[in-house]
Amino acid sequence: MGEFTEIADLRPRTTQDGLQVDAALAAFLENDVLAPLGLDAAAFWAGFAGLVARFTPVNRALLETRETIQAAIDAWHVARRGQPHDPAAYRAFLEEIGYIVPEPAPFAVGTQDVDPEIATMAGPQLVVPVLNDRFLLNAANARWGSLYDAWYGTDALDAAPARPGGYDAARGAAVIAAGRAFLDATLPLAQGSWADWDGQGVPALADPAQWVGHKPGGLLFRHNGLHIELVLDRAHPVGATDAAGLADIVLEAALTTIVDLEDSIAAVDAEDKLVAYRHWLGLMRGDLTARFAKGGQTMHRALEPDRDWTAPDGTAFALPGRSLLFVRNVGHLMTNPAILLPDGSEIPEGIMDAVITSAIAMHDVMRLGQHRNSRQGAIYIVKPKMHGPDEVAFANDLFDAVEDLLSLPRHTVKVGVMDEERRTSANLAACIAAVKDRVVFINTGFLDRTGDEIHTAMQAGPMIRKGAMKQAGWIAAYEARNVGIGLACGLSGKAQIGKGMWAAPDRMRAMVVEKIAHPRTGANTAWVPSPTAATLHATHYHQVDVFGLRPEIAARPVPALDALLAIPLADGANWSEEEIRAELDNNAQGLLGYVVRWIDQGVGCSKVPDIDDVGLMEDRATLRISSQHLANWLLHGVCTQEQVMDALQRMAAKVDAQNAGDPAYEPMAGNWDTSFAFRAACDLVFEGVAQPSGYTEPLLHAWRRRKKAAVLVAEPA
Repeated sequence: MGEFTEIADLRPRTTQDGLQVDAALAAFLENDVLAPLGLDAAAFWAGFAGLVARFTPVNRALLETRETIQAAIDAWHVARRGQPHDPAAYRAFLEEIGYIVPEPAPFAVGTQDVDPEIATMAGPQLVVPVLNDRFLLNAANARWGSLYDAWYGTDALDAAPARPGGYDAARGAAVIAAGRAFLDATLPLAQGSWADWDGQGVPALADPAQWVGHKPGGLLFRHNGLHIELVLDRAHPVGATDAAGLADIVLEAALTTIVDLEDSIAAVDAEDKLVAYRHWLGLMRGDLTARFAKGGQTMHRALEPDRDWTAPDGTAFALPGRSLLFVRNVGHLMTNPAILLPDGSEIPEGIMDAVITSAIAMHDVMRLGQHRNSRQGAIYIVKPKMHGPDEVAFANDLFDAVEDLLSLPRHTVKVGVMDEERRTSANLAACIAAVKDRVVFINTGFLDRTGDEIHTAMQAGPMIRKGAMKQAGWIAAYEARNVGIGLACGLSGKAQIGKGMWAAPDRMRAMVVEKIAHPRTGANTAWVPSPTAATLHATHYHQVDVFGLRPEIAARPVPALDALLAIPLADGANWSEEEIRAELDNNAQGLLGYVVRWIDQGVGCSKVPDIDDVGLMEDRATLRISSQHLANWLLHGVCTQEQVMDALQRMAAKVDAQNAGDPAYEPMAGNWDTSFAFRAACDLVFEGVAQPSGYTEPLLHAWRRRKKAAVLVAEPA
């Protein structure tokens, strides 16, 4: 294929206190970020360079510890290959090598000044790629959503779908009837049903305190801490057909949104990072806008203003018009060429993110923006892919240093700890203790957590099929331990306990049926794939009083650590050739369907058709589980390299067909040596055993940079 010059090497740089900084990034920081804050650029660069010099060696040492521990675990399994697994000996070994640390003494987190959307409210959470300005604005504006629209336009209602060709009155009638039933369940009247209300005045409620506001054309209520707005407009097409003139029911939906610089984007160099940081600044300043074509028209998006109301006693008040925003930094593993260290090596990307996203968020802290994000003056950073309490403590020390660099009060930066790595799950209380005065979020996630489960025990033997993982014993223990430990550490009333993503945005009926399980666990948030899904998931938090459930859940015993450590080995499995082929095809199709967009188009999150042509909202975590599962079966002889390559080539043709309508798509089939995406997918599988913690980022970044360089070279001067 030949060698290519990486784009980052072609961009001009400026030297700042020994750091070789991409010139455009340096100008952005100095002019757009620091100057409005009144921060001296020279002092900032000196402090930044000192911070990098202090934390980079520690960062590298922690990564070396990961590899040392993994090598010891691999050797332990190899030495016992062919013997029955001994759980007691295994746990003792993990304790001996420091993989499992002693449990901390009981404690309660001390986090203060947390916004209610995180601490005392329960509702949906969105995760949105920072590189897509339109998606960013849609997510930020998803604080409020039309329940009528969500029901009318999806399969969520158990009723005949809307007929094409304009408004379907029959479908509309079903939506209106469902709306009245929802109001009867959440806002019961003192007498009768909302179906009998004529729209005059405020109806007498069984609990009068639920009515909290009014404005011309609207009534505002609150249930389980969430607001419900009734839109009254007899001139509206729906309101005109409604006896009460009720045109819509608007729900408070996505209370929080994670603006993602990690798994849902393809950001491999200064050019990409600069777009990410500019968009984050636009959100913090409130001036981010987007224009796009839709239906032959140019559409415009901007952030929604706050919503003004009058209380029953005549007092004016406002409710936030936007979702409260977290920013997800990258983890400790990756480096980025946007800034080179004095020795010419790339900066640890997590350190760069910590400094720059915090500096940008100061525009909100100092109230320089058009809107407020955190009314408590906090900066919320989600930190992913940390392995155990030492790495969490490192993040805490890093945020201390960032606060000192930016002259922020201690613990202004709040942290969300993603419980998605096995060593963190096994030591969750110790991890929370390491950030006990700034933690505002813990969660669970199936894909990354399963990817690490496979990689950690890679040498132990072949794993069960991917579809069986959700029924494995360790998953149940993982989910229950996360909530139980979080409650025991005092997170209730101070932090979010979250659950994972519903990945199928077109299957809202199934989501409405199944995802109510998440609030029933005591989790006060869970991820959804779209603003519409957020509105529908919000109905679950009206059906379930999460905070009312928590005392009972907290009283239950936390599942034992041994249950979490049970390895999902396929002991005694005797799969048929058809079953093996189906598993290889499923993993290969999911891998290729995502990789081809990541490598060729720089798309890190999109609705990717699965092997059955069901669109799933995928991010980088799906690559980790698929590639690690294939690598595991290949390692243990369940399949051959020839079988895997056959699956990859056949599924490449399928993925090509699924993307036939995309004019920017570059086919893989037949282009085995020249398709960057296909070669990247092969590397992810055939080099999967050797990848650090089974992560996909090192290979993806290398192939994406080659692709960008090849495109640049191919363009005419």
